[in-house]
Amino acid sequence: MIYLITGGERSGKSSYAQNLALQLSDAPIYVATARKWDSDFQNRIDRHQQERDERWTNVEKEKHLSEIDFTGKVALIDCVTLWLTNFFVDTKNDVSLSLEEAKAEFEKIAQQQNTALIIVTNEIGMGVHAETHIGRKFTELQGWMNQFLAAKADEVVLMVSGIPVTIKGEKSKF
Repeated sequence: MIYLITGGERSGKSSYAQNLALQLSDAPIYVATARKWDSDFQNRIDRHQQERDERWTNVEKEKHLSEIDFTGKVALIDCVTLWLTNFFVDTKNDVSLSLEEAKAEFEKIAQQQNTALIIVTNEIGMGVHAETHIGRKFTELQGWMNQFLAAKADEVVLMVSGIPVTIKGEKSKF
């Protein structure tokens, strides 16, 4: 089962995803995809880790998520935006190559059996138009990856001001 949780910044995505993971398992895996860019980002990572209790297994993986054995487990991947950033930076801002590598990595994950994946992503294209060329390229990458993930997902939830709106799956009309 694949759940995609999407929405804007501070829309409640991570909280909703964590609650869903704990409903599905007493011992979920939390996969953090963030790269530690600076001390401010490290503080953000530390704060997020403190929000999770002993029921969680925390795994930090910047890109190669398929190296994690998800078989028979509930895993929350937080988040696609930071994960894509790692591909984007490592390919020197090559949108096509980043998308190809991220899709291939996801396909490997999706092949694992008996797994519930809860994937958090951002709808960055719904906000202000990116000021820089690189920002616009990344927005395109994020949008294309989100479309790919939504097509693969069994359920897609859009978070709006802390309210989950199911747009694909059991509770939706689509």
